[in-house]
Amino acid sequence: MAVGCAVISSAVVGGRMAGMDGVADGVAEATEATEVAEVANPAPAVVDAAVDRSRLTVVVNPKAGGGRAAKVLDDVRAALDRWADDVSVETTRSLEHADELARAAVADGRVTVALGGDGLSGRVAGAVARAGGVLAILPGGRGNDFARGLGIPRDPALAATALVAAVERRVDLPEANGVPFLGIASLGFDSDVQVIANRTTWLSGQSVYTYAVMRALAAWKPARFTVTIDDEAPREHAGWTVGAANAAYYGGGMKFAPDADIADGLLEIVLVARTGRLTFLRLFPRIFSGRHVEVPYVQVSRARRLVVDADRPFQVYADGDPVADLPAEIVVRPGALRLLVPPQP
Repeated sequence: MAVGCAVISSAVVGGRMAGMDGVADGVAEATEATEVAEVANPAPAVVDAAVDRSRLTVVVNPKAGGGRAAKVLDDVRAALDRWADDVSVETTRSLEHADELARAAVADGRVTVALGGDGLSGRVAGAVARAGGVLAILPGGRGNDFARGLGIPRDPALAATALVAAVERRVDLPEANGVPFLGIASLGFDSDVQVIANRTTWLSGQSVYTYAVMRALAAWKPARFTVTIDDEAPREHAGWTVGAANAAYYGGGMKFAPDADIADGLLEIVLVARTGRLTFLRLFPRIFSGRHVEVPYVQVSRARRLVVDADRPFQVYADGDPVADLPAEIVVRPGALRLLVPPQP
């Protein structure tokens, strides 16, 4: 994706407030501790649905990854059938249909398993979170960046086999103008890159995004953005990209926000300032390791809310899809999603 720079049933952990001892001179410290705890472990706003981990509904986008999801579906189904009691497979006709399928799965007490790209996963995540259900993700697209960050096996059948050992974790769910996504929302140069990447069908994974970066670079003109972070005053930003990251990766393995945490209640805000094209090309390889954030052209901060506009009508892209027009408000819903993830070592 554009580097815009050079550049799992488990008990659910709910919100916990730090205790206050009533001592007058300890009120400030206790209040601060409470605020931190609320961000890290917020009380869920939606009543959790009862879910049977052995009953699964696989929501698959057969067109994801240039047809990859459809090609691996039989192997995925076979792998799930080895350990699950009941596996249902539903093919999506549209994103709206994916919402319907996810809601139906939750209502029936089933785990919703998204098999497709990051875009399908993000869309289904929104529907599952609103219904209080549980989501699992299997990589079936081109980038599979959110799954990559979770440590899910890149082979879909292996990931389906590993799902039996997954644990449930509450993670954050961001939104751009009310549209939920999982990974990174960005605009500017990234918007131009994503348009090219989505039209390129003869490459996959990291290659398609690297190709798109080079194509977009030739016609790029620096943009001026107006950025408001949390309650700060609006400020002008001239450059390549503005990004709000819930997770670290995009673009088939580019580590755009290396310190992003899917469960800290915050977004990683990444601003890439104006540079010349030669500087961009020299620094571009750093994004694959996350070292681009070390250069002075890249500013990184953390926030719960970002409002952004620009001097031309970029679309905000997230998880590979357009999710918002400008002006855009990007916020995070702490702990809004119940997600099955690989167990921590």
